[in-house]
Amino acid sequence: MKIGFIGTGNMGGALAKAVSTGIIKKEMVISDKDLTRADSLAKKIGVQASYNTEIAKNAKYIVLGVKPQFMAECLSEIKNDLATRVKMEDRFILVTMAAGMKMETIQELAGGNYPVIRIMPNLAAAVGKAVIMMAKNDLVTDAEASDFKKMFASAGIVDEINESLIDAGMAISGCGPAYVYMAIEALADGGVRCGLPRDKALLYAKKTIEGAASYALDSELHPEALKDAVCSPAGTTIEGVAVLEQMGFRSALIEAVTAAYEKSAELGKK
Repeated sequence: MKIGFIGTGNMGGALAKAVSTGIIKKEMVISDKDLTRADSLAKKIGVQASYNTEIAKNAKYIVLGVKPQFMAECLSEIKNDLATRVKMEDRFILVTMAAGMKMETIQELAGGNYPVIRIMPNLAAAVGKAVIMMAKNDLVTDAEASDFKKMFASAGIVDEINESLIDAGMAISGCGPAYVYMAIEALADGGVRCGLPRDKALLYAKKTIEGAASYALDSELHPEALKDAVCSPAGTTIEGVAVLEQMGFRSALIEAVTAAYEKSAELGKK
């Protein structure tokens, strides 16, 4: 068994679904506290459903898709199986996506000085467009890190970063989708206010943000230059930009990212 997912909630399930498209199906197994949910997802993506302990005994990469408040319980259940594998010199890597929980904490809860990879993905994994920040401890080899990146490439971009910067990155990639959804809703509401039917306003808002993001990714220009290119002298766009500046649009986003970062750092201390 190459990889096993323990926990198939929103994030764990999205990642499992994405990874399953780029791996030999028989090499992947999933489990969940809700057996019905695990069985349903396993049938949908063409892999096997099993139990936490079986994954702990057999998987090379053990992906812990459980919330921080349940991590201690989860690792307590599989702690003995991990210790047995160490005695047998059967190598494995723990993969955590728990917000605010450091790799050192995962080792302590798991009861050993184990190789750990920490990731912070977002829900865009469900459509293969996630931003997945990745950090590893010194016990994970470069070859293993490369292998891991290849497995998760079908979920989105996997970018290696120092663990100390994950909270800052999460405040953008992890929380940012909520801000974008709010922007979509607000743009659509503005369109409705101006007379557009709701369905057309939503479609235009979604596709405009998708197109703008795609263009920004492909362009080498700074976002400020891209904005300026849309703002014709005495035109409509600069009028809208002026209102956004008056309302503190950029400042609000900066403060939102900062608040999310501080909350994540606070959770990591508990």
